[in-house]
Amino acid sequence: MLSLVGDEWTMLVMQQALLGATRYGQFTTRLPISNSVLTRRLSSLIKEGLLQRHRYQERPPRDEYLVTATGRALWPVLASIWEWELRWVPEHRQPLPPMRHLGCGAEFRPVLTCAHCGGPIATDDVTARWGPSGGWSRSLPTVTNRRRSADDRRDSPSGLFPQTMSVLGNRWAFAILVAAFTGTSRFSGFQRALAASPASIADRLQTFRDNGILTKADGDPHYRLTPKGAAFLPVLVTALAWAQRSFPADEGPAVLLTHTDHGHAFSPALRCDQCRELLTGATVSAV
Repeated sequence: MLSLVGDEWTMLVMQQALLGATRYGQFTTRLPISNSVLTRRLSSLIKEGLLQRHRYQERPPRDEYLVTATGRALWPVLASIWEWELRWVPEHRQPLPPMRHLGCGAEFRPVLTCAHCGGPIATDDVTARWGPSGGWSRSLPTVTNRRRSADDRRDSPSGLFPQTMSVLGNRWAFAILVAAFTGTSRFSGFQRALAASPASIADRLQTFRDNGILTKADGDPHYRLTPKGAAFLPVLVTALAWAQRSFPADEGPAVLLTHTDHGHAFSPALRCDQCRELLTGATVSAV
């Protein structure tokens, strides 16, 4: 999951695919992306099963890129990122447009709810524990990030989803934030849980403080989620739900979520804050 949603170009290509782009020229028109970077991302998304190639013309050969069921299921993650960046991150290379719910016609914000009982969900409403295939050692990637090519660096889209990628694009950052949501607050606790070097932990904690995601008062050993940090919960739980459906482990799920006060399994669902109806990928559009 991290290798896909932690790459900004991949997420931007999938965003445009879900908004209707199917042909190579449509992606290059909508995104400031080079041909080489786009070609690599499309190939990767086909390999991972999020897109499929369809030949629509033989002479000359022309292909289109269609979203698979796995790719369509990514929309709650993208909508949650869109909302978080729109609300909490003012510095963007290009202003993010608001979202429109085609069901009621209004500009809206997605609200995280429980798919089983429909109730709204905040940080304290969800309890997490490791499942049969879970554990820090198994859930962390074996490499920090894919080594970026010269084309990737030159055409970096940083600034479109800048702070989301500071979480999802670094394995220690993502793990630290997950640990913070599950109750870890001391430096020693992060280091013990993740078995990371002190320098890696310190670097990511400082980034989160600089970005206003975590806070720590002078003399207080505890790092605490800010309102901005707590608002990242929909991104985490929708990404987790998508990953566990799309890439299931033979032993069972890696993480088990419970709706704390109700005692039943928690599965995320997004609703429109205007009409309260359940959102679907087909009813979310840019204004």
